[in-house]
Formats: sequence, C-alpha cells, structure tokens
Amino acid sequence: MNLTTIIILISVLLIGIFTFIGRSLYRRSVRIRNQLQMSYVFTNITHELLTPLTIIAASVERLRKKAPDNRHDYDLMELNIARVVRLLQQILETSKSQAGELKLLVSHGDVMSYIRETALCIEPLMAKKGLEFTVRCKPESMMGWIDTDKLDKIIFNLLSNAVKYTGKEGKVIVEVATNSRYDKIIIRVSDNGTGISHEKMKKLFTRFYDGEYRKNSTFGTGIGLALTRDLVYLHRGTIQCESFEGQGTTFIIEIPIKKNAFSSSQIDESHQINPEQPHSNIIDLATIVDPPKEDDTDDSEQNEADENFYTILVVEDNIELLMLMKQLLQQHYHVLTASNGLEALQVIQAHDTDLIVSDVMMPEMDGNELTTQLKQNPDYSHIPIILLTAKTQEEDRKESLQLGADDYITKPFRLGDLQVRINNIIANRRRIRRLFLQQSTEENIEQIKATAPSADNEFIERAIRCLDDHLSDSDYDRDAFARDMGASASTLYNKLRAVTGMNVSGFIRNYRIKTACRLAQQDPSLRVSDIAYRVGFKDPKYFATSFKKEMGVQPSEFFEQLRS
Repeated sequence: MNLTTIIILISVLLIGIFTFIGRSLYRRSVRIRNQLQMSYVFTNITHELLTPLTIIAASVERLRKKAPDNRHDYDLMELNIARVVRLLQQILETSKSQAGELKLLVSHGDVMSYIRETALCIEPLMAKKGLEFTVRCKPESMMGWIDTDKLDKIIFNLLSNAVKYTGKEGKVIVEVATNSRYDKIIIRVSDNGTGISHEKMKKLFTRFYDGEYRKNSTFGTGIGLALTRDLVYLHRGTIQCESFEGQGTTFIIEIPIKKNAFSSSQIDESHQINPEQPHSNIIDLATIVDPPKEDDTDDSEQNEADENFYTILVVEDNIELLMLMKQLLQQHYHVLTASNGLEALQVIQAHDTDLIVSDVMMPEMDGNELTTQLKQNPDYSHIPIILLTAKTQEEDRKESLQLGADDYITKPFRLGDLQVRINNIIANRRRIRRLFLQQSTEENIEQIKATAPSADNEFIERAIRCLDDHLSDSDYDRDAFARDMGASASTLYNKLRAVTGMNVSGFIRNYRIKTACRLAQQDPSLRVSDIAYRVGFKDPKYFATSFKKEMGVQPSEFFEQLRS
C-alpha cells in the first residue's frame, strides 16, 4: 500500500469521524432547541390557561357573595379550579426546569414550624383514606432560609405520593431533623405502602414515567417526582429513596438552610416566613366535601310511592364528579353510588338496579371489566349501562360497546346530556312496557323486537316460546317458567320487571289474556270457556275475572263486539 493510498484512507477516516461528530452535535443542538421550543410552548399555554382560571375563580367568589345558599356548588368549583391550577403550576415548573429557568428565592424564618404546618395541611386527605399520619420535628423550632413555594411543592408531591401507594389504615410519617452543624435540614417521608421494586427504582425520577398507577389503583401525571428532584437540586440539596416491595418507601431529602449557602440573587430580605400561612397550593379542597351518602329511603317504599321511579347506580372514583351527578339525578331517580367496579357489584347484589352509569378508568375494577362481568351474568345482563370515559378514540368506543355497554359518553360532558341519554334508555323501556300492556300481541311483539336491545330481545323471545309451549297447561306456574328459562325465580322476576314492568305471575297472566284476545279475533265463534281452557285457565269464572282486570270489560262483551 503506497503513501498516497494511506493518506487517502486516513483522510476518508477523518472525514467520517468529523462528519459523525458534526451530525451528533447537530442532532444534539436540534434536540436541545426542540426541548427549549416545547418548554416555551408549555410555558405560554400554561400562562394562557391560568388567566381564564383566575377570572373563573373571581367569578365564583362574586357568586358566593351574591347567592351564598349555593355554598356546596361553589366549594366544588373552587376545588377543581385549585386542582387545575396546581397541575398547571407543576407543568410550568417542569418546563422551566427543562429550560434551566427555575429560580430560587429564599426567605428567613422558623423553618421547622413552617414545614410542620405545611405538612399538616394535608392531614384531612390522610384521614379520608384512614391513614395514620404523624409529623415530628426535632428541634421543634429552628431559624433558617428556605424557598417556601418550592418546599411546598416538594412536601405535597412526596405526601400525595405516599397517599397513593399506601392502603387503608396504613401509616405515613414526616420526620424533620437537623445535622450536627445546624446548617442543613433532613426531611424523611416514610410510608408502609406497596413499596417499589428494584427495577422500578431505576426509573423513579424519570419524567413522565407512569409508576404503574393503574396497577396500584391510583393515577398520576409522571412529573411529580421528577419535579421534586429538580426542586431539591435547585436548593443544592440531595434526595434519596429507600424502598422494599410490600414493606414501604422512605424519601430522604437534605437541603441547606444557612444564608451563606445561597447567592445574593437568591435571597429575599424583604419577607419573613410566616409558619401560620402555608401556601394554599398544598390544600386539597376535596377534604372539605363530604362524600355522598345513600338515601335512607327503602327501595320498596320508594317503588310503592311511584312505580315509575327508577333506581340508578352511579360508579365514579372522582368523589366530586360522583357528588355532582348524584345531585342532578336524584331529583328524578333514586340514586345509588359506588367508587369502583368492585363496590358496584356489591351494591347491585344488595339493591334492585334499573340502570348503571359508570366511569371507565377506575381503580380496583374499571368500567369495561364491570360491564363484562354484568353482561356475562344472567342475573344482571338486563341492566342497561352507560359508560363515561376521557378516551376519545373510536377504537375505545367500539370496545366498550362490543362488551355490551348500551351507550358511551366522552369526557368532558354536560350533565344535562347525561340525563338525556338516561331518559332515552328509560323511555325505550317504558315503550316496551306499554307494548306489552296493549292488546295486539303479535304486532306488539314485532315492535318490541325492533325496539329492544339485542339482549332484551333474545330474553323476550325465549320467554314467549316457553309460554307458547305450555299455553294450555294450567299447572305451568312461575317456578316451572323459571326452570325453563334457566334462571332462578328471583333472576326471572328482576329481568321481567326491568323489561316489561311486570312480575312473573303478572307476565304469564298478561300473555295468556292477550293470546285469548288473539284467538277470539281469529275465530269469534269460540265460546269463552273454550278459550279459557286453551290459554291455561282451569276455571272460566277466574278467567273472566282476570280478563276484565286486564282488558277493562268482560270476555263475553269483548267477544260480542268482535262478532258485531
């Protein structure tokens, strides 16, 4: 190989290396520029959203003064405004962190007292879940320099994380101490919850990591812990996590509190820390809202008061939305509530339920799984189900409808639209009931088939076949009917009541009377006694009594009208 060839090869190699380095640097610069652009986009969007939210909050406050009787509604409005604001603030802080624009501004005051009062703001949320919550500060009081806004977010994220992953009657402990030189504070947030596996620990502070929220029956955005780490680093502190699966998790944070740990631009001499006024962004207004309680009215008493009064089960894990839906619907229906699919199954087993409105995304058991279990269970397959979901994809809608849901509404939705959907299903059921109460059996059955959902349609057809097969059998009672339908007597009663509005004996009697009318129309020369025996009545007198009760006239008069 001559020198020229070697030089050419080396030149090509160097060009390749420089090209690779250049492309890498270019891609890196493009990535950084895109991140900055996305950061600016998030920042601008967040600011744009915060402005109308501020206007809405001010409007709610003005309404509270003008019409104070609606306090409950105002609480719900302010609760959800506060939640959206807090989420937007998290997004804004995250985008600032990515762009390197997070700024620290520390003030002087009693650090221990402030942390204790701030942590205690979340105590009602702990109590609502039945958690034992303890805050310990040693010493009780100590002066120092902290950024209260950033520390609020750190404490809130760690405590809300502990609430998510700690079961009922668990323990959450906040311990705050100082080091031997009194220039740092050590905050330990511990729980005895589900813990974190070794593999998951590697991604714990990764932004947008989902943390298996659904598996742990909770929810999240994937930015809380990543932002917490950034805020700790902004304080020039450290954060560690110790966790064992099934035993619990402990976060350990160390941050400096001496003035000389911060630059002059990070120090605010004009303000002092007020321990009695922790930032409001840690307060969860949901804790001031009582969960909805079941009505004391017994189902049977309510049904006796109004035979058209429907019982609706609302299943939703968001307590505020659950309460709003109940407040709207209980003006027209008897409303039961549950916070997930498992609770819903228990309610359905304990109460006669005419219709179910269920969220899709829920802990323990979601709406799709609830729908599947109910539609596969012959005892409950007749109950109409309306699913609510934040998923907007057509595939999601098709999946829910294929599982047997009767209707599907995407969030956000107007509560008035939900009531329209409910009323449509109820109106359809009432239409079917009216058809059963009318005289022309064959025509009405065809209308029922065209109107009823497929599951109801099949049920009605099987019921009519069973009665036709035993039409002249006067001993064919509700127990024999239930056996032929492959259902228990209670299941058959519930399904007939839901679809036709009649009990089992009433349905059998009604069908026999309507069939008698059809026989009389086909052959007016038949005697009343002949028709009575052919539709399963032993005694023509009892047939006459039952006929008048159903049709309003004696059978002899009815048949005479046909002959005329």
